[in-house]
Amino acid sequence: MESENKATVYFCPRITAENLVKVYEALGRKAKGRVAIKLSTGEAGNPNHLSTDVIKKLVHLVDGTIVECNTAYDGRRCNAADHLQTAAEHGFTAIAEVDIMDACGNDLELPVKKHKHIAVNYVGHNWRNYDFTIVLSHFKGHPMGGFGGALKNVAIGMASSAGKAWIHTAGRSKEVPVDWDNVPPQDDFLESMAEACESVFDIAGDNILYISVANNLSVDCDCVAEPEPIHMEDIGILASLDPVALDRACVDMVYKSPDPGKCHLIERIESRNATHILDYAEELGLGTQKYDLVTINPDNIEPAF
Repeated sequence: MESENKATVYFCPRITAENLVKVYEALGRKAKGRVAIKLSTGEAGNPNHLSTDVIKKLVHLVDGTIVECNTAYDGRRCNAADHLQTAAEHGFTAIAEVDIMDACGNDLELPVKKHKHIAVNYVGHNWRNYDFTIVLSHFKGHPMGGFGGALKNVAIGMASSAGKAWIHTAGRSKEVPVDWDNVPPQDDFLESMAEACESVFDIAGDNILYISVANNLSVDCDCVAEPEPIHMEDIGILASLDPVALDRACVDMVYKSPDPGKCHLIERIESRNATHILDYAEELGLGTQKYDLVTINPDNIEPAF
């Protein structure tokens, strides 16, 4: 779905359950077999995670299993039992099965072919049980990454607890919890995230797609128990078969927004050099930052399948 080496990014400004399905259908890639839906269940106390009312229609349409991995920091999601309880409190277990993919304590080791920092990526062991992955991301800010979108949802989100530590330390340690006082330079972390993505994309091939809901745009991630207040209005739903283009489009929409509250999120993005992950991911061949934006009129779009 490219023209002149550009990726296609679909956009719908109105965030509803029906429009999420229509944006998915616009991609033209049907989720088949055992479908993993990778999203963040959100740290206990954080209200900004994806709404189950918005996502449940898509989850049911593809008969998907919500998949997550434990965190590399102390909190309510650092072990499978508490993580599942938090997922239940946020409504996710009421709409689908939730699989904490590293609950068994084992890692699925994936080779990283192009790397400067990590030669292997450690993802949740249970990912091997699925045929197709929908990367359903909440686009927002992030304390370390600057922003969290599709690439972060794959790199950090799919990594096991030890794998998260491995990426955050650029391949120096798998020890959990992470010693946050001894993390590597920022660009090493961002590049390690991109390298982790490369290993997942290499295995997934065409059995993966990417949807991002840009709302509740705090400068903090859903992993923060008490996030900073939201200062800008919601943007909408974006989707692509190219995760780099999707993240780039989300970032561009923040910058182009007429909302003066965007300055908070822009400061977070720029202070973390966040778009370096896009430059490095493009260098690795994971996608392109050039895209055509196709705005969906939800009343007129015809399903692709």
